[in-house]
Amino acid sequence: PEYSKFTQQELPACKPILTPKWVVSVFFLVGVVFVPVGVVSLLAAQDVVEIIDRYDHACVPPNMTDNKLAYIKNDTISKECTRILTVTKEMKQPIYVYYQLDNFYQNHRRYVKSRNDAQLRDYKKSNTTTSCDPERFTADGKPIVPCGLIAWSLFNDTYSFTRGKENLTVNKKDISWKSDREHKFAKNVYPSNFQNGALIGGKKLNSSIPLSEQEDLIVWMRTAALPTFRKLYGRIYVDLKANDTITVRLSNNYNTYSFGGKKKLVLSTATWLGGKNDFLGFAYLIVGGLCIFLAFAFTLLYLIKPRLVAFELRSITVK
Repeated sequence: PEYSKFTQQELPACKPILTPKWVVSVFFLVGVVFVPVGVVSLLAAQDVVEIIDRYDHACVPPNMTDNKLAYIKNDTISKECTRILTVTKEMKQPIYVYYQLDNFYQNHRRYVKSRNDAQLRDYKKSNTTTSCDPERFTADGKPIVPCGLIAWSLFNDTYSFTRGKENLTVNKKDISWKSDREHKFAKNVYPSNFQNGALIGGKKLNSSIPLSEQEDLIVWMRTAALPTFRKLYGRIYVDLKANDTITVRLSNNYNTYSFGGKKKLVLSTATWLGGKNDFLGFAYLIVGGLCIFLAFAFTLLYLIKPRLVAFELRSITVK
């Protein structure tokens, strides 16, 4: 190639010399910054109040505990269940209502691929069911909207809450991502032929409501990366006091018994950092503490056995 400083690697370059003082200073600075951030993160996580109730096993009738699969598949058996929750600590509004599933692999390759995004966001392609196997068409050949296994397996347990004689309304507006509502699910695409087959996977959808307003579906369609996950069910805009008793009336419809899954109801508050998550705080503390430890270790090493500087090395070489 034609000669240039670039091709000959003669461009000006910065080559910092990592002296002991620089290394110790950087490690110490990182530690001084990370440790307080970790402490603040942990304190914020401790302010989050959570109530977690596993109900999938508790809502099975006593005479069917040995055959839970038969219970969930039998439509003649009532799936209504009542749970009593006690508030351990004051919970300020908004209180987030989640459902948690364990051992549910939404990240399975075939499951994740079983959808058609063009169908969801474009009315002209609403009959397109490519890549939606095995939930593409009804038995008489009509296209399913929304198609695919993800939509077909939509979570269908329901919850209602009371405190004494007071009903606690669950607000389900804006529980999904705004970008999903506006760009991934069209306002003029409506459910059709959905859950009309012999095998019902989950919740049915109102065919008169466009997909952009079916927020339970939109939340569910954003698949989770891990087998244990939570999804937002709604919000309660009422403050709960310590020792309040909450009565939960739920419908235990969703089948997790066939794959050994678990279902939990979660009530949680939030802070500026989000929900309860100690990992971030511990990560900052561990990294910050390690950096401070290394800073002191390098300082001691430098004091005990200092590194020879350049002119000392030259003098030793001359002798």
